[in-house]
Amino acid sequence: MSVLDRFSLKGRIALVTGGAGPLFGSSISEGLVEAGATVITASRSLENNQAFARQMSRRGFDVHGMQVDIANLESINQLEERVIQQFGRVDVLVNSARVQREGSFETQTPEDWLESARGDMVGLFAICKAFLPHMVQERRGSIINISSIYGVVGNDPSLYEGTALLQPPHYTFVKAGMINFTRYMANYYGKKGVRVNCVSPGGYFNDQPAPFVNNYCKRVPLGRMLGSEDLKGAIVFLASDSAEYITGINLMVDGGWTAI
Repeated sequence: MSVLDRFSLKGRIALVTGGAGPLFGSSISEGLVEAGATVITASRSLENNQAFARQMSRRGFDVHGMQVDIANLESINQLEERVIQQFGRVDVLVNSARVQREGSFETQTPEDWLESARGDMVGLFAICKAFLPHMVQERRGSIINISSIYGVVGNDPSLYEGTALLQPPHYTFVKAGMINFTRYMANYYGKKGVRVNCVSPGGYFNDQPAPFVNNYCKRVPLGRMLGSEDLKGAIVFLASDSAEYITGINLMVDGGWTAI
């Protein structure tokens, strides 16, 4: 088998939570399906997932849209039952969905944190717990958690000067915990055939105010924000046989942000 063949995901079943989202999710799903995988996207909006699946189907790809609320344990169990009933297994699980809570340290409330915890922490644990037994049964699986540069370093308030943008404090808490949870899972399940890794992207360009974009691009070594193509290679690599001896890492896709 050539080195390029080892990047192929042909015949693999991949589940991406938040996989039809306009930012990371759809890009991750697109990369996996372009590498040959059958992809299932799942989030709270069934309509968005089915629309994304139809869009990919028109390009000749095998994508299926389903529904899940990662803050609802019954919803996660229903997703697991449906996926296993229809596909028999999951080879790749990408945890990209998160609970959106806005606000600053001054404006967020304990209720905001509790709502985040139900999805970003309990939901992450629950969806791994739902699908890991199937991977262990197959003696093969790759779990990829999507963290952030702000799970590794503190946020830089100067980026937001001249804008109304805020970085919610729960986000850094959740993303940092996700990285160490990845290490725990990698150590616990490595001998059972399951690899668990993390990807920490930098700031994604999403038509933010010009002062923020300018501040960000001046600070990052590669001089630009993350684009829709930038995550694909990292995700496909970690999902594929090319990374079969890699587990427990946090791969920075940040344009050199954390190298400073």
